[in-house]
Amino acid sequence: MKPALDDAVLAAELARAAGAALLQLRTGGRTGQDLKDAADAAAQVVLADLLARHRPDDAVLSEEAVDDPARLLARRVWIIDPLDGTREYGELDRDDWAVHVALWAGGDLVAGAIALPARDVVYDTATPPVVPPSPPGGPRLAVSRTRPPAFVTALAERFGGSLVPMGSAGVKCAAVWRGEADAYVHSGGQYEWDSAAPVAVARAAGLHTSRIDGSPLRYNQPDPTLPDLLVCRPERADEMLTGIAAMVASAPGHP
Repeated sequence: MKPALDDAVLAAELARAAGAALLQLRTGGRTGQDLKDAADAAAQVVLADLLARHRPDDAVLSEEAVDDPARLLARRVWIIDPLDGTREYGELDRDDWAVHVALWAGGDLVAGAIALPARDVVYDTATPPVVPPSPPGGPRLAVSRTRPPAFVTALAERFGGSLVPMGSAGVKCAAVWRGEADAYVHSGGQYEWDSAAPVAVARAAGLHTSRIDGSPLRYNQPDPTLPDLLVCRPERADEMLTGIAAMVASAPGHP
């Protein structure tokens, strides 16, 4: 029997539903770590329940659940981050947090959605975002608002660019397809759930996605660590990769 919902449409519905639960929880009077812990758990329950209802035969890899190695033998694996940007979510005046839902099948990402609930928007691979033209000048690089890495700061300086601080990894990727940044370069530690859904949507929008050495991003791996990422406008890809390679080669201790 054909599923009632297309995978990409389902991904968007899941992200939207988890986002609604997170918005509701934010109004309940909880604060601090109590709010953040409750949010991670609540969004996980929403996504797990909906996946069990709509795709009971599929495996799931989630930040908020124990990893089941059986996923490595599955044909289809949903890769989810119930709340990306927990720090920002806990600051009630911030909107730069997200919900990530992606589907891996046949060796690669095939569908995905990212919700920015506090902005009342969901981006998905069924209706990819249209990337606006880039303004002239050096590249604008999306970076963490609390811990911008020296690596990315030096990269911006190399090209006469600028840093655009913001919250979650999903929001940073969305900034590229929204036209608020030209690239998101990350090095220093992430997991598959941090990038799977944003990368799926970025690809559908025609953006470049890769590791920072230009190699492919691989998902549903035995170790879900995926430590670095480049998402950028395609016309900036060669510039970014060349600059990153030059910086790596000149780093202290590099052979």
